[in-house]
Parts: sequence; structure tokens; C-alpha cells
Amino acid sequence: MTETLSPPAGEAPAWTACERCRRLLYGKRFARDLYVCAECGHHARLSAPQRTAQLLDPGSAAALPEPETAEDPLSFTDLRPYTERLAQARERTGLTEAVLCVSGTVEGHPLVLAAMDFRFMGGSLGTAVGARIVQAAEAALRERVPLVLVTASGGARMQEGVLALLQMAATAEALAALDRAGLLTVSVITDPTFGGVAASFATLTDVIIAEPGARMGFAGPRVIAQTIGQTLPEGFQTAEFLLEHGLIDDVCPRAGLRQVLAHLIAVRRPGRRRPPAADPRVTRAADLPRRDPWAAVRLARHEDRPTTLEYITHLLDEFQELHGDRMSGDCPAVVGGLGSFNGETVVVVGHQKGHTTAERIGRGFGMPTPDGYRKAARLMRLAAKLGVPVITFIDTPGAHPGVSAEEHGQAAAIAENLRLMAGLNVPVVSLVTGEGGSGGALALGVADRVLCLSAAVYSVISPEGCAAILWRDGARAPEAAAALRLDARELLRMGVADAVVPEPGDGAHTDPVITAELLRDALAATLAELDGHAPAELVAERRRRYRRPGTPSNRRPQR
Repeated sequence: MTETLSPPAGEAPAWTACERCRRLLYGKRFARDLYVCAECGHHARLSAPQRTAQLLDPGSAAALPEPETAEDPLSFTDLRPYTERLAQARERTGLTEAVLCVSGTVEGHPLVLAAMDFRFMGGSLGTAVGARIVQAAEAALRERVPLVLVTASGGARMQEGVLALLQMAATAEALAALDRAGLLTVSVITDPTFGGVAASFATLTDVIIAEPGARMGFAGPRVIAQTIGQTLPEGFQTAEFLLEHGLIDDVCPRAGLRQVLAHLIAVRRPGRRRPPAADPRVTRAADLPRRDPWAAVRLARHEDRPTTLEYITHLLDEFQELHGDRMSGDCPAVVGGLGSFNGETVVVVGHQKGHTTAERIGRGFGMPTPDGYRKAARLMRLAAKLGVPVITFIDTPGAHPGVSAEEHGQAAAIAENLRLMAGLNVPVVSLVTGEGGSGGALALGVADRVLCLSAAVYSVISPEGCAAILWRDGARAPEAAAALRLDARELLRMGVADAVVPEPGDGAHTDPVITAELLRDALAATLAELDGHAPAELVAERRRRYRRPGTPSNRRPQR
């Protein structure tokens, strides 16, 4: 297997024209830039051998055996016999089929890679391609390593009729087997990815990354326009369009793909954890100073308090943010992804507000829409599949109350998260870092352990809302805050929180770095406590936890 990229066909010409902007590009520089136009950023198509050379460690690629399949199952002839078309494609590409399957490593991490080649009959999905994808999945299953798919296809291969169609089911089942085995799967979408490939293995992976400008869909723009005469949006089905609509996780330029894959496939399941030497958690309400409830509310809402993404930056290494609910959208009020906490992989999900007015408007003031909760659910299911802990950050006034949110099933999205989190078979730790508002907060808060920062609050409704409804006077919010017992000391006293993490100075915003380090130590201690619990034990205790509040045995005396 070659260790360096070669040009798409033959030797690199001295000069070449970009397919998009038509600028002249120096051939050798174009090759060094991985065939990305330095002027407009257009990503030219790569061959399957080029993909393996770009992504894998030099010298690590080893071709998988090629399964035997029927050469021409329908004895098909259009303008030319199918066998002639196959022979021509093989001579032109040097490949035996439209996908190249190899085992190898990325930064030392083993994986199986299946790279499609559009030069070979448009990367069409036939019986041979389907068999190779299935075999690659089986190799990943056998070796217990991630599967990475690089897709480029116009759809199913018409010359093989319904037998090609059935490969969609065969490859989907192969991906399902990897799901059951808890093995990570990743798709890299390149231009174009359409039809049967898009509607099967390309979109069934845990993580979907696309190159800039790559197009993906079931029906292509020309088919849509010709069939129903519909006017298509600008940039329709491009990677950027797909990201905006929650259908992929990220858009990554070619030069960064290798690093992103290395971060994703370096999944390390939890080992034996050691608690920190100094545990900052306070577990007795009597050890906390009393705080005016309304002052606590105002401090919890302080615009300079650290955000979830800021905590993630301090706490996690190799964080890869993932986007979208794979259905309709990507709510900016919820962020999440995979990262490494103290050397072990975790899934992190949290509310995101921002600091400035513009940031807060852009993030919906931290109030999630249904696609935000569905995104969170997707990431938590990924944690369960991989067997890694879930950490959630809670800081929201509540779920988004708008018309669109109701139209898209806000209540059902929250309810589904509550049910999902109650049954997750991995440790779940929730951190209330600011406001914990109503069901919008609880939808990320069903956990084995709940930790609160000392200035955080958690309540069934905002004090203003409570005062307006029960006192019929929103100005009496301070009274409502006291009556709701929503500050950290009261949350610990009532058993809603398991521990409180003290904040430095006049609050987390006065020293975010120290606050993050205190959270790190508290998280490490909490995860160490949960270490060794069997999945069934975690689920059973979590369910008992949420049946206790309000019962006589859980009513603690005033302190």
C-alpha cells in the first residue's frame, strides 16, 4: 500500500484548473494540499487508495480478503454488456470493485477502513460492494476495533437489479451487529453520497463527519426537480446544509480528518479510578452557610458564570463536539460530544447559554428545543453503547416555550429523555452549575449522582413564574424563591443533591479556572464511587433514588 498520496489519475500535471472556481493551481502544491483548492476550498475527489494513504499511519494498511460474488448475476446488457463495463472500470482504476477495505491504524489506534471510489462505476452499490462492506464490519467485530466508512456513491447498481437493492439491508444488519457489540462506527461523507448508500450504511454510524461541500441525500437534486418540480434551497444537500438540519455531526476539512478520526476512535473504557487526594465535596447541609435564596438566584444567573463549553475546555482532553438529532435540527442551547476525562472516555452533554447578549440570543438563552433533547438522547445512547460514563451540565431557565417547540413535540422529547436516563446502563453524573429550571433541566438530570455548585439553584419553576401564578404578583419573586427552597443548601438538605461543590471568591465567575479544578476533583471522586457497579445495579439504584423524594424516610429535619 502506498504511503504517499498520488494524483487522482496518472502523474500530477504541472498545472491544473479547479473544478469549481477554474483558477489555475500548481500541480505539486495541489497534491500537497490533499487536492483541496487553495483559492476557493473546493475538495476534489480522491481515489480509495489515496484515502487510505491520507488517513492511515504509513505502512499500516493491510488489505482484507475479497469475498467471492457473482460477476454478472442478471446477464445484464444496456448499450454495452455489464461485464465490459466492469472490465473497463477495473482497468481505469486498478481496483477490483468500488470499495477498498483494509485494516490499519490511525495514530497507533487500530481500525478497519472501507473507502469507496467514485471512479469505479460511480461508486455504485452492488453485490460485491455490499459483500465487502459486510466483511469489513465482520472484521471489525472479530478484532473488536472501530469501523470507519468513507463514502462516495451515486446509489445502487442498476445492472444488478433487486440484488443490488438487497445490499442496503445486508449492510444495515452488519452495522447493527457492531451496535450490539458496542463498537464505534464512523462515516466520512464525501461528494457525492446518494441513493442506496446514503439510505443504508452511510447514515447508520454513530458519528457522521462530512467534507466541506460534500452532498448527501436519498434523491439527488436533479431527480427531485424533474420528478416533482420543486425549487430547491441554496446549497441543498451540501454538508453545511446537512449540519444545519441536524443530519450530520460535523463538517471537517480534509486536512483535519485524520486528527478527528484519531480522537474519535481512541475510545478508552473506564479503568479502576482513584479519588483525588483532596475531595472538595460538601455532603452535609449543616456545613454550608445559609444564603439568601433570591441572592442565590441572581448569582446563578450571572452573565459571567462559566458556560458548559468553558468547563469542557478545562476538564476534557481531545473533545470532539457532535451535532444534530439526525432528524430535524441542531439546537444550539444543547452541546455535547466525546472527550477524555482523566484519561478515560466520557460523553458530555450540557446546556449552553453564552455571555454576551448576542451569544445568548444565538444559544436561545440556554432553553432547549426538542431537537436539543433528541441530540442529548442520541449522545447518551452512544455512551451506553460504548460503555462509558455520561456527564451532564445543567444551566437553563427551562425548556424553550415557543410555538415551534410545541409543534415539534417538546413534552414528548423531555419525557423520552427521562425514560432513557432512568435506564442507562452506565454511570451518570449531573452537575448543576447555574440555573436548574423545571423539566428543561431534569431532562438532563436523571443521574446516579447530582452535584451542585454552591451558588446554583434548582426548582420546579422560576421564582418570577411562581410569584405570578400563586401570589398573582411577579414582584414577589424573592418570597417565592425562599418558599421554593431552591438554593444549594436546601437541595442538599432535601436529598435532591448528593453533594455541593464550593465556589471560590464571590462565585464561579470570579475564578473559572479554580472552579473547574474543584469540579474536576469532585467528578473524579464521584466516578470513583460509582466504579465497579454492575449495569443492573446502577439502574436499580437510580430508579430507587427517584422514588424516594417526598416519602417519610426521605424528609430530613430542618438544620
